[in-house]
Amino acid sequence: MSTAKKFAGQTAIYGLSTIISRMIYFVLTPIYTRTLPVGANGIFTAMYGNASIINAILAFGMETTYFRYLQKRSDNKQQVYNNAFGVVIAISVVFLAFCLLFLDNIINYMQAGVAKDHADYAFYVKSFLVILVLDAFCVIPFAKIRADGRPIKYAVIKCANILFVMSLNLFFLFGVPFIIKHHLPGGIWMAGWYREHWVGYVFLANAIASVFTILLLLPEILKLRLRFDGTMLKDMFVYSWPVLVANISFIINESLDKVMLKHMLPQAISDQQVGIYGQCAKIALFLSIFVQAFRLGAEPFFFSHAKNKNSGDTYARIMTYFVITVSVICVGLIANVDILAYIIVGKQMRMHAGHLVPNIYWSGLGVIPPLLFGYLSLGIYMNLSVWYKLSDQTKYGLYISGIGAILTIALNWFFIPKYSYMASAWISFAAYAVMMVLSYIWGQKNYPIPYNLKKGLAYIGVSAILAFISFTVFKRNVIIGNVLLVLFASTAFYFERNQLKTIFKR
Repeated sequence: MSTAKKFAGQTAIYGLSTIISRMIYFVLTPIYTRTLPVGANGIFTAMYGNASIINAILAFGMETTYFRYLQKRSDNKQQVYNNAFGVVIAISVVFLAFCLLFLDNIINYMQAGVAKDHADYAFYVKSFLVILVLDAFCVIPFAKIRADGRPIKYAVIKCANILFVMSLNLFFLFGVPFIIKHHLPGGIWMAGWYREHWVGYVFLANAIASVFTILLLLPEILKLRLRFDGTMLKDMFVYSWPVLVANISFIINESLDKVMLKHMLPQAISDQQVGIYGQCAKIALFLSIFVQAFRLGAEPFFFSHAKNKNSGDTYARIMTYFVITVSVICVGLIANVDILAYIIVGKQMRMHAGHLVPNIYWSGLGVIPPLLFGYLSLGIYMNLSVWYKLSDQTKYGLYISGIGAILTIALNWFFIPKYSYMASAWISFAAYAVMMVLSYIWGQKNYPIPYNLKKGLAYIGVSAILAFISFTVFKRNVIIGNVLLVLFASTAFYFERNQLKTIFKR
């Protein structure tokens, strides 16, 4: 139980830092919604959708490879660090050179034919080049902090980064206009370049924050030694390239729908539709906070305890309580979806030209249930993926994620023109569910782990039924939804009480 306790403790710290970071981010979301035009939020969503795919390429799967080779080559951890970090730096430098060479072509692609915005998109792209390269440089140093069992340091740096982002956003969106309006020192100079309601300041804030993060990680970065082991590096490449393809496929599942919405819908409505989808999807991201926190703690934990005699039982027990937790969170978020929508996108009815008009963002709330259960499926898949990472069969991760990516691309291509972002939400759920099922089936054949399948399916099924009743039958009634939540959570606690008492006692 000590291993489970250690895992729970580290995941709690990662979870707390993720929650704090995300909560600060969610403070920014309603600010963006109220300050920036709907079209600007669409640009914001589309840019980050492209950036997430590039992030996976620059990391080259080296984060997972680093954890695996720390276990395989525990006698030479410094060389593992040198190899992994060196690969990421080399790929990032090549990427930057390529982008600078074809900068105009990239700008033209991103602006999607909107000629009048060429200068703006040039600024957006240059800002993102800074963000992408510097964030790539942070991947292995952050992985080293996690592998060394220093979750507090990881949490402090991550929280400092997001606090810096928030401060810069508030300065650009509110501080500068205040200085100009009240003729404070520097106001005349700022008035010469400042533009109200410009999304470029969001990207600039993120670029400056990336520089700040690099400075905080300098102690880890300076531990890099430019000495490389060719034989080990070759083995790491063989392990990592399927992980890279799998990660790209995962990002396609997560982000490409927003890019496809941008380019497949009529130009007159594309930014607006992407903006609605992106903002409503942020409500489902509350569940992804838990999934992300779990991944941060689980990946180094699973690798470091792979040789333990009862590791399979530990993984199975972790899976059971993960499923219960995410199922309860799903029901809780759907029960309170109207409250969260009010916080993130504002009131359901707004004053416009002296009249109450519907808030256009509320029209997209239907995407939340499928996105939530998509994240639930993704979280289970992350749990299940331990089998092919520990058995060095990363090709299966490539197969599974590749199938998910093909489904995402093909189905979005077919259904977006008719159903817009609602199609994207349901396709996201379908792709993750297929990945989850495939990973379980292949995993049990190649690296059996005694998961409690019946119990997991029972909790997921009940949570889905309660979510449907709360969202559709009772029209998102907050009181009824929370009654169902309490009943579900109480029932889960009743059936698991003996195991929970044992865990808490130990």
